[in-house]
Amino acid sequence: MHQNHISFRDTGYFSSLICDYLDEKETLKQFYNRLPNLENFKYQIEEKQASFNEDTRATLVSVLKKQYQNVDVSEKTDQNITVLKNDNTFTITTGHQLNLFTGPLYFLYKIISTINLSNELKQQYPDCNFVPIYWMATEDHDFEEINYFNFKGRKVQWNKNVSGAVGELSNDGLSNVFNQFSEVLGRSNNANDLKNLFEKAYVKHNNLTDATRFLANELFKTYGLVIIDANDSDLKNEFIPFIKEELLQQTSCKTVVETNKKLSSLSDDYKIQVNPREINLFYLKENLRERIVLEDGIYKVKNTNITFTKEAILKEADAHPERFSPNVIMRPLYQEVILPNLCYIGGGGELAYWFQLKSNFEAQNVPFPILLLRNSVLIQTEQQLEKLQKLNISEQSIFLKQVALINKKVKEISEIEIDFSSQKNHLKQQFEELYKLAEQTDKSFLGAVKAQEIKQLKGLENLEKRLLKAQKRKLSDQVSRITELQDQLFPGKSLQERNTNFSEFYLEYGKGLIPKLIESLEPLNGEFLVLTI
Repeated sequence: MHQNHISFRDTGYFSSLICDYLDEKETLKQFYNRLPNLENFKYQIEEKQASFNEDTRATLVSVLKKQYQNVDVSEKTDQNITVLKNDNTFTITTGHQLNLFTGPLYFLYKIISTINLSNELKQQYPDCNFVPIYWMATEDHDFEEINYFNFKGRKVQWNKNVSGAVGELSNDGLSNVFNQFSEVLGRSNNANDLKNLFEKAYVKHNNLTDATRFLANELFKTYGLVIIDANDSDLKNEFIPFIKEELLQQTSCKTVVETNKKLSSLSDDYKIQVNPREINLFYLKENLRERIVLEDGIYKVKNTNITFTKEAILKEADAHPERFSPNVIMRPLYQEVILPNLCYIGGGGELAYWFQLKSNFEAQNVPFPILLLRNSVLIQTEQQLEKLQKLNISEQSIFLKQVALINKKVKEISEIEIDFSSQKNHLKQQFEELYKLAEQTDKSFLGAVKAQEIKQLKGLENLEKRLLKAQKRKLSDQVSRITELQDQLFPGKSLQERNTNFSEFYLEYGKGLIPKLIESLEPLNGEFLVLTI
């Protein structure tokens, strides 16, 4: 396998906030706890160990064993669940929506980053145990974000009228999706494996939570991955004090609003990912997940007739904590309350909103985890690498936007000099003499000189564009090959990992795909990986 690493900044696909974090920019220190390096995990272990209690561990293990009752659990996963009861065991966590058939490729990269970091930490700190966790976002209700995946330019979609949390959705209708997907897969051995995997996950399970757990377990049980559904009354019971704090004091809103102001003041390029509500909780029941709001001293569930007095909603929290669902602001806090977690691994957008939350963690007296950008990968075949080399395109240049890439290559291979920079510089020098002359004679003449300079420079730019356009037509064969190759590697003009489903590569590499990725991904490397397999 051929590997090449490119800085995240040089890809052009990552925000300045994330790139500045990777560059360890001093002004961002106030928004995170510790940088993700092996040495810093020692202090994170000490902080988490001092704050996480034995009873919460016992609850966690009990819930996980219950959730795995009907799952073909591997010996390594079973062992990882059992050792969570020990105070020297910690988790490395990633989270993801219940996307149909995993959704985009980065689902795999998140989990593999988590597995590999857990293994790396075990080597560094052999007296501790590190358990990779996949947190299923079962309480989300954005069905339109998860009801499809892309396969070879087609959208494989599950159409259904839904309400409430997606994890509870019945899998009715997915047999039709299975038939649709089967038709385009073909009949190879790898295609049959994919059909079998999809059918067992979605057709033979009753809801999306069980289907996703089965699928993730089948893909990663060999590596000891532990999958958690936090939509559980026993786990929510551990969160009751924080639910009440949110209902009564709205601490998260106050702290995050202040943090957002600080973050925005640092740079116009730092975009706020999420804005807090006054109360950052939903009310959750069957087919219902709606915001809780406070109006005139009464707690109301939006778009329903459900209301509570202060006393009644506090009683509801004690009696039915499972009915209180954290939103994007509170979910990370919930995660860190119920898991002995050291590090959260996420994409750029996720880490950006985690940066908004540290002050709330401090106010709640909960340790803030280390934040690690997940591995990002561009997978290419040997044939595609050979084409890049024949076209003399570097693996860094292929990340350019298509117009910029084509312009760059046409200028390189054209027998005619298309760059008019020397002519423009010569023109500017001539106008410098005219400016001196105008100053010596009539300064009112300066405006006319400036206008003429702009006009002539613009004329040169237009000529340069026309010449470039003409050369593109003349070199249309090379332009076509460059376009076709980049479209293969960047489907939809976006990163492959944000668009393509793993099944496309599984068709080619079969059961060897995930081991190859496990072997190649280095979570603490801090660069984008171009992988040829």
